[in-house]
Amino acid sequence: MNCPACGRELTEMAAGELTVDVCKGGCGGVWFDRFELQKVDDRPETAAPELLDVPRDPSVRVDASKRRKCPKCDDVVMMRHFFGVRKEVEVDECPGCAGFWLDHGELNRVREQFESAQDREQATEKWLDANAGAQLSEMAEESQERLQKARRFARFFRFVCPTWYIPGDQKWGAF
Repeated sequence: MNCPACGRELTEMAAGELTVDVCKGGCGGVWFDRFELQKVDDRPETAAPELLDVPRDPSVRVDASKRRKCPKCDDVVMMRHFFGVRKEVEVDECPGCAGFWLDHGELNRVREQFESAQDREQATEKWLDANAGAQLSEMAEESQERLQKARRFARFFRFVCPTWYIPGDQKWGAF
């Protein structure tokens, strides 16, 4: 596989229980296959120190504005988006294989965003409340109304057709 940022050959590197592809001696980026980044994105999780500072060539310049192709999928352009609700770190994600490309130093920045998974969840809830709180409240009210209607219907049905009239395994009854 070739590096999506600088075009050099990626090298496999064992990092604890993970095996990732890194651009060692090039731009210093790291490729994470599906679900691998989630194993090292929080501070309490153990990440091999090699992943946090991949050896790179300082003379290699990377054009951050250039769209990048996935190193695993043929001709699939990766999507660039923020990793997390704080919008501090931009990462590249492949829509085909769900892998992530992190440029040199981005893993450190991702890990510094939150102290723990609980902090991440609280920040997400806060962001959702600020950006979609009204819509979510409206949806919850709609759901409550539907639930009340369903309960009224069920009570009415029980009144009209009590359980002793429902056919089944009863050894008695009208049916």
